[in-house]
Amino acid sequence: MTTFWSWYVTLLTSATLLGLTWLIFATRRGQRENTTDETVGHSFDGIEEYDNPLPRWWFMLFVGTLVFAVGYLVLYPGMGNWKGVFPGYDKVDAESNTAFSNGEPGWTGAHQWEKEMFKADKEYGPIFAKYAAMPIEAVAQDEQALKMGGRLFASNCAVCHGSDAKGAYGFPNLTDQEWRWGGEPATIKTTILGGRQAAMPAWGEILGEDGVHNVAAFVLTQLAGRKLPEDAKADIEAGRQLFTSNCVACHGPEGKGMPAMGAPNLTDAPAFIYGTSFAQLQQTIRYGRNGKMPSQENLLGNDKVHLLAAYVYSLSHKPAQQ
Repeated sequence: MTTFWSWYVTLLTSATLLGLTWLIFATRRGQRENTTDETVGHSFDGIEEYDNPLPRWWFMLFVGTLVFAVGYLVLYPGMGNWKGVFPGYDKVDAESNTAFSNGEPGWTGAHQWEKEMFKADKEYGPIFAKYAAMPIEAVAQDEQALKMGGRLFASNCAVCHGSDAKGAYGFPNLTDQEWRWGGEPATIKTTILGGRQAAMPAWGEILGEDGVHNVAAFVLTQLAGRKLPEDAKADIEAGRQLFTSNCVACHGPEGKGMPAMGAPNLTDAPAFIYGTSFAQLQQTIRYGRNGKMPSQENLLGNDKVHLLAAYVYSLSHKPAQQ
């Protein structure tokens, strides 16, 4: 906080407390000392109010509130950059330069997250480290590890991929064998650690409306193996030629995709996370798509990502039912 705003907060808070103190005592001085049967002179639905002073205990309660406020602002932060009399608010771990990252106690709730994380890492860190030293395939066979990975998934991944990991519009299904960037254990971990940035360029201006229409028809019928709507007409051969000229660089000559570029397999329905209808395919080709898988490295760290990758890997590699 800058010096200006520190003084602004300090003066405003002090003026408020002084104003309230004056108001309470000024009002108290204007009241009669003894009780009376006189009323204040107005009536609400037949209910009248006696012109009596506030009970003394009520007045003292207000005074006590002001005393508490002053004491709190002396002991704890609240007056601009004032740190408070009690130690610990700005305690910093010399090694990591992070407040309370070494678990030292403080007098306020500031940096409570760091303290809780330190406590959790101290208790559970060795468990995560044990699994991080194991191959992902082996971790994926450990029941305890899968429970831990499932909780990590529910907390960090389910909002996009669903609680059942079967995806949603724009988010891939993690329980099948269709992987945009590759489904090998190490590749899954790389995806979670660093994230992915997909980029399907917009082809509308390059192909024109007829071109978009024809390419979508070719992909739908010749690659995905579906039928056009009954009222739709398209030049499939023209769509093939346009696909060969513009799309094979990413999706390959057979449309089976290229994991190195995140290009999906167009011969497999689960790859169409933005819809498989003729209209949806045209929308994708015309305007492009830009999906982003956020990096989890800074949030979870390597050991937890290793465990999470094992859980995700297990979703599509469940043991066969006997």
